[in-house]
Amino acid sequence: MASNPGILSEWPWTPFGRFKYLVLAPWVMDSIYTTFLKKCNNDDNRGLDMTCIFLLHLVVSRVIHCQIWISLSRFKTSKSKSRIVDKPIEFEQVDRENNWDDNIILQGMLFFMDHKYVPWPGASYFPVWRTDGIVMIILLHMGPVEFLYYWLHRALHHHFLYSRYHSHHHSSIATEPITAVIHPFGEHLMYFIVFAIPLLTMVFNETVSMVAVFGYLMYVDFMNNMGHCNFEFVPPYLFTFFPLLKYIFYTPSYHSLRHTQFRTNYALFMPMYDYIYGTMDKSSDDLYNKSLRRQEESPHLVHLTHPVTPESIYHLRIGLASLASEPYDNTFPCNKWYCIMIKGLLWPMNWMFNYGSTFVAERNSFIGHGTGKASMQTWVVPRCSYQYTLPNQRGGINRLVEKAILDADKAGVKVLSLGLLNQGEELNGNGEAYILNHPELKIKVVDGSNLAAAIVVNNIINVIQAARSTNLKTQQVVAMIKGKVTKVACSIVLALCQRGVRVVVNSKNTDDFEDLSTSKDYQSSSIHNNLILSTDYYSSVWVVGDGFSEEEHMRAPKETIFIPYSQFPLWFDFKKNKDTTNIYRKDCTYYSTPAMIIPPSLQNVDSCENWLPRRVMSAWRVAGMLRALEDWKGHESGNWSKEKVMIDKVWSASLYHGFRPYDLPVPA
Repeated sequence: MASNPGILSEWPWTPFGRFKYLVLAPWVMDSIYTTFLKKCNNDDNRGLDMTCIFLLHLVVSRVIHCQIWISLSRFKTSKSKSRIVDKPIEFEQVDRENNWDDNIILQGMLFFMDHKYVPWPGASYFPVWRTDGIVMIILLHMGPVEFLYYWLHRALHHHFLYSRYHSHHHSSIATEPITAVIHPFGEHLMYFIVFAIPLLTMVFNETVSMVAVFGYLMYVDFMNNMGHCNFEFVPPYLFTFFPLLKYIFYTPSYHSLRHTQFRTNYALFMPMYDYIYGTMDKSSDDLYNKSLRRQEESPHLVHLTHPVTPESIYHLRIGLASLASEPYDNTFPCNKWYCIMIKGLLWPMNWMFNYGSTFVAERNSFIGHGTGKASMQTWVVPRCSYQYTLPNQRGGINRLVEKAILDADKAGVKVLSLGLLNQGEELNGNGEAYILNHPELKIKVVDGSNLAAAIVVNNIINVIQAARSTNLKTQQVVAMIKGKVTKVACSIVLALCQRGVRVVVNSKNTDDFEDLSTSKDYQSSSIHNNLILSTDYYSSVWVVGDGFSEEEHMRAPKETIFIPYSQFPLWFDFKKNKDTTNIYRKDCTYYSTPAMIIPPSLQNVDSCENWLPRRVMSAWRVAGMLRALEDWKGHESGNWSKEKVMIDKVWSASLYHGFRPYDLPVPA
């Protein structure tokens, strides 16, 4: 809110949360009834009045229009080219701007009320086109609307109104398209009175038309979104061929100075009033030219990921901001009404997305200790998890991943970390296939296995220490490996045995530990004594990975602690327990997949990574950051070998750079 909120600051439907669109339900139902069900009076032979249905489509169109601008802006600014303001966007700004559609709801209600209650012939039966009305709305906007807005805006910058209302809008230095409509409720009422002048004038003189109303509101939304998009794209030749255009058409760089200078560029969409009254910022032209000449920056690090499910594409940063800022819940995606709406309205995007190419989704910056500033990008392979398991899809996915590595290497990227299934053993041998195919690669390919193992080992040690402090028996704190024995699992077993922790491994999996059991120091160290090969030994600490079944989950003893070393939470695919609303057992404890809490020096983080909480990132993503910051030589890829294990090294580096283990149990 504003620094000193005034009256009518809060929106009336804020307590409704996501159900706020229900406030439009009475008007929508009345419109449907009036349009299609109510019989016309005998003295009214004009047929159906489609105005209400037009207003309903107008509300939906404005929401879609704004969402397109949001995604476009986030995509363009993540690539850094033509970006205007370099300030980061954090979760605080996302939360503050989550009510961007309140403005559309408010105006929709007022339009419906105007149509129903204004006793004027022009308030109903809108024709499709009226030339005189369109000319009138253009003239009224250029005159009264722009003039009144200019002076209203200057008044809102007076300290009395600024602290009570307008400071809420200026809390966002690096703007997004939705920043344009982030104002307190009372301030929006002031703007509506100004913008209603041309609309009501057309209604009262009966020159209104559907094209005029739709075109005017879309023009206002277009200019608002464009001015706040934080990237410059208006070509300079427009102002060269049409010199007067700079007085009636503003640019994103012109508007950005409002949020950095505060006392200049007050005009709405037409800068001529700033020229007339001497409030034009002198640096507007320089900032415009500088933004257009800006080159796309090559990041130090690229993290390559992919969506989890078709619905999760809307949880990416370039998707729906409100969803991207919250952890993705894969357990009950169909029980949420807004997810059902998303599937119904945006399903064509799923189809197009799954046949696209890799794209940039997010940009971050990190200030390390003594290493300067490191820039990072997240690239997304447009394929979902289930496609990685289909043999006929792997060839295409492999080519996409390989092309991303080559593109990053050509762009001068130093490190590329493989996230989720992009580093699968079946797909590319934990990234080794790309290195063998292209031995000339300068980029370092990282699979993150060492840091993932380090986090799991740290969690296990903490659990054991807590158990010992309560005087539990030694056999109750033995770690047991359940699931597919991977590169990460082997590193965990080696590290635990070296630390004197007893580890139980299913005897059927002994072949997977051949490298470990035949190592030179196996007989002469504590590894031989601490590695237990058994099928009937049960422990209170289960280290679980891919292949851990639902049956094993249900057979686990009470008070079992599940610590996953897999990329995905294994219980996402489990069924709900009988008479419960979730898939967790209340008598057990669950830890998150390997992840770390990021430090404040990692900036421009305003979205959650899949199912992880805010400002928590997976070990595989953090591992790439560490290799870029520390400038370690060589790749981290390929099959497991004792010589590749560097758990202590990556663990110390992560703590040194401010990362902290995310070792809180998952709420059941």
